[in-house]
Amino acid sequence: MLNELSDTDRQRYMEINDENLTFLRSRYNKVNRWVIADMVRRSAYRYPEKPALIFGDSAMTYTRLEEVSNQFARALLDHGLKKYDRVAVLAHNTLHHVVAWLGTAKAGGIYLAINYLLRGKDISYCIKHSESKVFVVEDALYPLVQDVMSDLDNVNHLIWSGQGRGETAPDGFIDFDAWFESYPRTEPGIELHIEDPVQMTYTSGTETLPKGVILTNQALLSEYTGCIIDGQYSPDDINLNVMPIFHCAQRDVFLNPCLMLGAVNVLLLQPDPVQIITAIEKYRATMFFAAPTVWIAMLRHPGFDSHDLGSLKKGYYGASIMPVEVLRELLRRMPNCQSFYNYYGQTELSPYHTMLKPAFQLTKPGSAGQGGLNMETRLEDDLHRPVTEPGKPGEICGRGPHAMLMYFKEPEKTEAVLAHGWFHSGDIGVLDEDNFISVADRKKDMVKTGGENVPSREVEEVIYLHPAVSEVAVIGLPHDKWVEAVTAVVTLKQGRSATEDEILTLCRQHLAPFKVPKGIIFTAALPKTPSGKILKRDMRQHYREFYVD
Repeated sequence: MLNELSDTDRQRYMEINDENLTFLRSRYNKVNRWVIADMVRRSAYRYPEKPALIFGDSAMTYTRLEEVSNQFARALLDHGLKKYDRVAVLAHNTLHHVVAWLGTAKAGGIYLAINYLLRGKDISYCIKHSESKVFVVEDALYPLVQDVMSDLDNVNHLIWSGQGRGETAPDGFIDFDAWFESYPRTEPGIELHIEDPVQMTYTSGTETLPKGVILTNQALLSEYTGCIIDGQYSPDDINLNVMPIFHCAQRDVFLNPCLMLGAVNVLLLQPDPVQIITAIEKYRATMFFAAPTVWIAMLRHPGFDSHDLGSLKKGYYGASIMPVEVLRELLRRMPNCQSFYNYYGQTELSPYHTMLKPAFQLTKPGSAGQGGLNMETRLEDDLHRPVTEPGKPGEICGRGPHAMLMYFKEPEKTEAVLAHGWFHSGDIGVLDEDNFISVADRKKDMVKTGGENVPSREVEEVIYLHPAVSEVAVIGLPHDKWVEAVTAVVTLKQGRSATEDEILTLCRQHLAPFKVPKGIIFTAALPKTPSGKILKRDMRQHYREFYVD
């Protein structure tokens, strides 16, 4: 090796400075690199014949997943993909989806998963705004984009992900498997670095147009490590993935950390309560994540207690706080699953920010816990000063290696959200005497009624005490007298009943008078994002005339 060095290069070993370190990092990159592209290969080294993915009747070992991901990467490169080019994927939780993600990382591209609950122009916005060069489309989801395909003039290659529906790929598409099957199964010789951007995720857009969050290898791999340690994942785990992997919670808190660790991942197309209960029993799943709304749907299903769920040892929730009464019911009805973990985070933090661990689920119910292994957390007031007084509200802020690189094409918004050396979540929290954070509300979801701020979650927790209530969302609606009126939108358990007076009486028993709802709206279902977040913006718009005479 030394014989290949020039005198100038030899001199670089004699002094430590930025220029010399850049040279050394590049020269020995293959030896010391830590990137997403290496993740499955390292698991295949340890567990070559172990199933990495199970999807329906198909299973893919770690060795095979590594091979097909390499082939996909080589196909991308051969078709002109340049480093950092975006590859958009519109798909359910399928083998093709995971291969496209890993293959894109191996090719040095940036993977972009598209929210399949979007439609037409909303999907084309993400693809055009991101300037994606490749677009992978699942057959069942093609109708979502059929009418806007002519708008996607930035896309050079269209890939058809057939899932056995028997449909012929539209003109201009190439079959997913045919795309790469002739390429070698070995890794492409791409120089990759830990600082490289590797993933792009559009925020859910519950309040504004979605923003493209760019994440690096470093952000994701440090986040995976925190999840593995704090969430107590094991190579022996069987992880059931039911929430959509286009969303960062399922993908980057569970699926990918388990691939990094060498655990088994079962993929379900959608979070259907019957399919979930059946899959836990069939595959003997040991760990499972879902939004509280999905856990509630499982509990309310008549088949819940008739299935053998004894293999499940670890339960995880996020996207919103688990109602205390629901958590108690889960612990009571699943005696083998006494370890529940609450993940709290944001897309911009990869997304793991804080966790409430099992030891505190009942002693600090409703808390989001403390910052994860690699994260720091604090509250700030409107002047960006730390808030340390227990019970005093402030904006939840975080910093650490999980943090995003930027919002794509949004310099002002990037500057604002990363101001003063911290990421600003937009969530309002309070600290307790042990420095645990509880999320009080989104800034925009705080109901300001008659000049007083009312955290909607505080009202929701009280309404959940009613035995007939299945789900509740508290919002503020326009009101002539109060400006905003505290209003509860409620769904009831199957076969149960409740009246407005009953719920209001319950609220008066537990809440200050100004926090008691001015009205109760009963509905069959609450609108939600694919990650299970309740769309309060939609409800505020839908019911905005509720108090108008």
